[in-house]
Amino acid sequence: MRRKLVAGNWKMHGSLAENEALLAGLLAGMGNVKAGVAVCVPFPYLSQVQARLSGSAIAWGAQNMSQQAKGAFTGEVSASMLKDFGCAYVIVGHSERRAIYGETDALVADKFAAAQAAGLTPILCVGETLEEREGGITESVVARQMDAVIDKCGVAALAKAVVAYEPVWAIGTGKTASPEQAQAVHAFIRGKVRALDAGVAEGLVIQYGGSMKAANAVELLGQPDIDGGLIGGAALVAEEFLAICRAA
Repeated sequence: MRRKLVAGNWKMHGSLAENEALLAGLLAGMGNVKAGVAVCVPFPYLSQVQARLSGSAIAWGAQNMSQQAKGAFTGEVSASMLKDFGCAYVIVGHSERRAIYGETDALVADKFAAAQAAGLTPILCVGETLEEREGGITESVVARQMDAVIDKCGVAALAKAVVAYEPVWAIGTGKTASPEQAQAVHAFIRGKVRALDAGVAEGLVIQYGGSMKAANAVELLGQPDIDGGLIGGAALVAEEFLAICRAA
């Protein structure tokens, strides 16, 4: 049985004071949460989060990293640096990284490989734009994004990873894929992996990452192939995030 995983993506939000209040609220409310829980925070706050969450049931990670191990790459952060701060997870290929910063499928695959080499669990984001959905090519887009990683790392690498399906048109827009729409793509992803390795497919945690909130979490998380959530805005409000964790 796959254990649900709810991961908060704080994006470029937070301050030392705001983080302290949010983390205190999360820690206070974790008593009846049985799902896995993690928060992926901006680089400057990894030390604060490590100090606050060490020994708790909440894991932490980063939102991006370099594909390079070390060297003359000004402004970049390596996987080994993230490990120094106790990170368990790192998000790779988020749609904002792909769209705003031009990250290609190949670069995302390189980051995925570098994360695993350092002992991090990558949360691999895949998903289509509104134009691609309306064009009927959702599955081919998601397949292409998955294939870049599978071709580079092998399907077995997915046994030590999480996949997050994030319809780009439903991120930060208030729109949400219906439970049926989301389940269909999750089932497609699992089926694609199953065709290569049934065991890996059965154990693969596939999160939904498009405007999940307390109000729709139960219905989304009740779908057979939705194994958790990658949560944006709702992760910045302790009680809202905890409600999703309890739903999981």
